[in-house]
Amino acid sequence: MDRLVVLGGGESGVGTAILGKKKGYEVFVSDKGQIQKKYKDVLIHFGLDWEEGGHSEEKILNASLVMKSPGIPDKAPLVQKLIAKGIPVISEIEFASRYTQATIIGITGSNGKTTTTMLTYHIFKQAGLSVGMAGNIGDSFAKMVAETEKDYYVLEISSFQLDGITDFRPHIGMITNITPDHLDRYDYDFTKYVASKFRITMNQGKEDYFIYDGDDEVITSHLENHPVRAVCLPFSLEGEGREGTSLRKEQFIIKTQEDIMELASDSLALEGKHNLKNTMAAITAAKLVGIRKEVIRESIQNFQGADHRLEKVLKIHHVQYINDSKATNVNATYYALDSMTTPTVWIVGGVDKGNDYKVLMPLVREKVKAIICLGMDNSKLREVFSNAVDIFVETYAMSEAVKVAYKVAERGDSVLLSPACASFDLFQNYEDRGNQFKEAIKNL
Repeated sequence: MDRLVVLGGGESGVGTAILGKKKGYEVFVSDKGQIQKKYKDVLIHFGLDWEEGGHSEEKILNASLVMKSPGIPDKAPLVQKLIAKGIPVISEIEFASRYTQATIIGITGSNGKTTTTMLTYHIFKQAGLSVGMAGNIGDSFAKMVAETEKDYYVLEISSFQLDGITDFRPHIGMITNITPDHLDRYDYDFTKYVASKFRITMNQGKEDYFIYDGDDEVITSHLENHPVRAVCLPFSLEGEGREGTSLRKEQFIIKTQEDIMELASDSLALEGKHNLKNTMAAITAAKLVGIRKEVIRESIQNFQGADHRLEKVLKIHHVQYINDSKATNVNATYYALDSMTTPTVWIVGGVDKGNDYKVLMPLVREKVKAIICLGMDNSKLREVFSNAVDIFVETYAMSEAVKVAYKVAERGDSVLLSPACASFDLFQNYEDRGNQFKEAIKNL
């Protein structure tokens, strides 16, 4: 019997273990830390062998196949030992894709991939298709494949997950954009990060489709030097291409090999220029699988955006509070600030991932009246922005940051939490940060 070792007992790990057992593997789950109770209960329910609080190498180095959770870097000593022994180390996305015949829509990018994934799934579901949404969002892809076979899967895929693929091949692959992110994982080499994102199309053939931002110079220049086999369908706000999706006189023009479709863009539920692009990407995918124009139009009008992404929380004394905790890099915060139409009190900070904040300076000068830092080390933010605004305050707890914002904001202003940083200095994750923001507002 082949032996499947799963490194990491979280969502992707437990999902892989369930699918592995169903497919006849001898399964062993190993987590260096503590496994959450909800996942332990599942492992026990399925009678799976597992350990926590450390890795037993003698139980791992005899594997036939290893699924590594995306949070574990390739440079981890145990992973290096497995590779040296010639044991395949793959991601959950790769493992699960081997056991489904469904049509896969794979979506990656530095920003916008969650919203684009949710909107694509929403359109497919509204069209009555048998569709599941998984990957870097919601349920584990492997668990979904083990329990409910669908005709379509819409997957949000991180660069870490793409690093662990060998044969994974989405029928529709998508890159929303590429900006510097997670460079600490890629030797601070942006070209390695770009190459990681482009792995989404590496196994595609001429009967597959590759949707991408045609205005993104990083993507377009990479394509010039590394052409892909799939049919390329760019989306663009700036030019009308031969095929793809473009904007002309408030109309989406969607050209594919089959036909041309026009769709009004002035009734989107989502706000901001970046969401125009997310919508373009999603409707291109929907058109490729034959979803009718009326369904697409209705879907983009009634779609509710992702939590913690430009989420309007409350209006207090004519001040709008907006939760954009999911903005964990500079580019995401750029989109957020660009979409602001009122004087803004900006809450920013956290774990810096090698950020260059200078690109935000024109928007800060134009739109931001006060900056409230929220992090253990705000020195870089202070250096860049302290002279750009009249009010610059450093705080070390969400409740404190929100109270300061409440005092500073005036009628007609907005308070925007858009950190541009990871959350791990003061919070469990970006969801915890966003939830604490919402709770603090309710307690004002």
